[in-house]
Amino acid sequence: MSQQHLQEIGMDEYGLLRQPSAWNSALAEEIASIDGLGELTEDHWAMIHSLRDYYDQYETAPPISMMCTENGLEKSCGSVLFHTCMTAWRVSGLPDPGEEARAYMSAEI
Repeated sequence: MSQQHLQEIGMDEYGLLRQPSAWNSALAEEIASIDGLGELTEDHWAMIHSLRDYYDQYETAPPISMMCTENGLEKSCGSVLFHTCMTAWRVSGLPDPGEEARAYMSAEI
């Protein structure tokens, strides 16, 4: 899937889904590939599902280090798995968190 195709299915200029309900595991794999993450591992999926669950409950981004420890991973697992919070957010198919959140989420973890 190309970046153009992702835009056609509803990605904004930040690579975030305009319709988060369109997210599925195949789409997550494609976004991960485009973002250079390679094949998603069990640890990636644990983090993705945790991020989605947290967002569903609180409608905000959690601290990535908290998601790591809750999944029994090293506190710094986010940088190893996703490089940036924004990449984790994109692969998880979550909606645009807003300008301020995008700014800090784009920094390396």
